[in-house]
Amino acid sequence: MKNICDWNNCLEEGFYKAPIEKDNSKKYRMLCLSHIREFNKNWNYFEGMDDGQVYEFIKSDMTWHKPTQSFSSSDNFFKILWNNTLKDEKSKYKINGQFDHINKFKFNSNDLKAFDILGVSIGIRWKKIQEKFKKLVKKFHPDMNSGNKKFEDKLKVITLAYTQLKNTYKEKN
Repeated sequence: MKNICDWNNCLEEGFYKAPIEKDNSKKYRMLCLSHIREFNKNWNYFEGMDDGQVYEFIKSDMTWHKPTQSFSSSDNFFKILWNNTLKDEKSKYKINGQFDHINKFKFNSNDLKAFDILGVSIGIRWKKIQEKFKKLVKKFHPDMNSGNKKFEDKLKVITLAYTQLKNTYKEKN
């Protein structure tokens, strides 16, 4: 069965779909090539909308007209997934409660380097960092290593890392 062009008394065959309404519904009419070209020249989806409505439509179009959520919202999929993963790991290693304080911290790249330099786990409690720092000071102090400059430089780096974490933890408490 042939579709006849749905344009004023046109008898050409209609191969092309043209929307009837602007609401993205499935309602359309079939037009021939010459009439679909004319239709497209005159089609203006935003006709009758003010600037604010056009702006809101374009903004919403960036997310396919679906609502978005902040990553920090409690029902965000990725946050739930991450928290479930952390719970699984905690129970796997029997460390429940040991890292609960970590949620109040946001570590930057300098903090991550400092954890690495000190050789401690990211987000470990401050008391454990202090204990590790004391051990490293004893190990690398120049007096313990015959005044070797190499150990002195290593101790400076360790002290800077400790200071970085000290400032981070102080800001969060």
